[in-house]
Amino acid sequence: MIRKMKQTANLEVVAQEIPEIPSFESLRLDNLNNLNGITSKNSQSYVPRSEWKIKASIVAKNTFNPIRNILETMDITPHPKKKMISLSIGDPTVFGNLKPAKEIVEAVKISLESGVNNGYGPSTGFAPARQAVADYVSVPGGEVTPDDVILCSGCSCALDITISAIADAGQNILVPRPGFPLYTTLAAGLEIETREYNLLPDQDWEVDLKHMESLIDENTAAIIVNSPSNPCGNVFSIAHLKQILAVAEMYKIPIIADEIYDNFVFPGQKYVPIASLTTTVPVLSCGGLTKRFLVPGWRMGWIIIYDRNNVFAEEVRRGLLCMSQRIIGSNTLIQGALPTILKLTPRSFFDDTITIIERNAKLAFQKLKSVPGLMPVMPQGAMYMMVRVDMSRFPQFSTDLQFVERLVSEQSVFCLPGKCFNYPNYVRIVLTVPENLLSEACDRILEFCSQHLVCPPPSRLVGLLVDNRSLYATYGKKYGMFLGDPHSDTWHNTWQLALTIADSIRNNDEQQRKMSFGRKNSTTRET
Repeated sequence: MIRKMKQTANLEVVAQEIPEIPSFESLRLDNLNNLNGITSKNSQSYVPRSEWKIKASIVAKNTFNPIRNILETMDITPHPKKKMISLSIGDPTVFGNLKPAKEIVEAVKISLESGVNNGYGPSTGFAPARQAVADYVSVPGGEVTPDDVILCSGCSCALDITISAIADAGQNILVPRPGFPLYTTLAAGLEIETREYNLLPDQDWEVDLKHMESLIDENTAAIIVNSPSNPCGNVFSIAHLKQILAVAEMYKIPIIADEIYDNFVFPGQKYVPIASLTTTVPVLSCGGLTKRFLVPGWRMGWIIIYDRNNVFAEEVRRGLLCMSQRIIGSNTLIQGALPTILKLTPRSFFDDTITIIERNAKLAFQKLKSVPGLMPVMPQGAMYMMVRVDMSRFPQFSTDLQFVERLVSEQSVFCLPGKCFNYPNYVRIVLTVPENLLSEACDRILEFCSQHLVCPPPSRLVGLLVDNRSLYATYGKKYGMFLGDPHSDTWHNTWQLALTIADSIRNNDEQQRKMSFGRKNSTTRET
């Protein structure tokens, strides 16, 4: 009885302390009002809108894709009598000549038929899948555990989560130029500035370290490093990666490593994860199945957390976990197959793919270096080649966009203009095209450039070095324009040699003038 009375007394106290419980509907309305910035007190004075006027969010307005922005303004109309050959799409599956290994297709079938991978998984991914990724990426100096792995919906998603977790609005991240435009797309929507550090084409696209360092300030949140690279196809050496890490160490800035082309390097080159070269600089590496395994549509990527001295322990790890919960985990069907994919894909599959891409790279390089006005840069890996267009030889085109538009309309060959990578006077071609189509595309590019090339000698020396009779007699001459179809390597090599010597002499003359000017100034000061 006393116990009952105590319970009653307690109930009475509780009843006095707890106000009347509102109905579910009133709570729902209050929550909606609060989400829209309207308190329950002033909701009665709210005047409904008289018309529909819905605006896009600030994030949506700020988000843009540089490639889409440019391509949507271009006139891309192919020649009606020539089949279109697209050298622009970075999807290795487009032409059907590069297929995934039978082993990984079978692994997905087994995952599907098992019936155990149809539901949601943890936001960071199933433990066996994360263990498989940890085993796959771990190398001496860069060992990781499943707790260091977050599975994502492709590498682009991994980059999105990483940038979102490590940088705030008003901060900046450093990105390569030329580089993958998605970095800017992901950052701009979040009001994060991207500052582009230069890559040097005459040094195999290595980083201009002084320029990189000059961009750093107190608001720099991360440096993005992409090797092997899109769009350049370069592979940084161990020595150069250490130079980049030295800059990051000096300014205490973490690295975001875009390593989606891991191990996708030509013979003679070596892929090394940048994180394996440091014990002090924390690195967030983004990778996935997309390129090396030739399955971009499977949308399986990952973030690898290479923490150093627990720099990421306090906030960044938690931030990455929170950001991963926005997509409620990656594709569980592929997660179920991931251990088999990463362990049992035969080495021969990767070697065969590299052989095809390298053969195409050599083919394109040999053909395009013989095209007057073009200067290809031989890649070291990945799937792309950058080609310089000497616009002074094509004065009728004011930009590389116009050059590409006319190439499409006259020859039905489509390359991405360098402006897509904020690097004008270049074009990017993909090397995943079937060999016969790539060869035909290069022949069409030769025909196009030969028809439009205008070559006023840049100096009197060039005119003296090049024998006009042999140069023009076969092909004809009209106001400095080469006509016909000059396939002769001798012709092009002679012309290029003349240009090289003339440029060298001109540069030497300029240096002599500067030295002479300096001596005069010195004499003047002394007198």
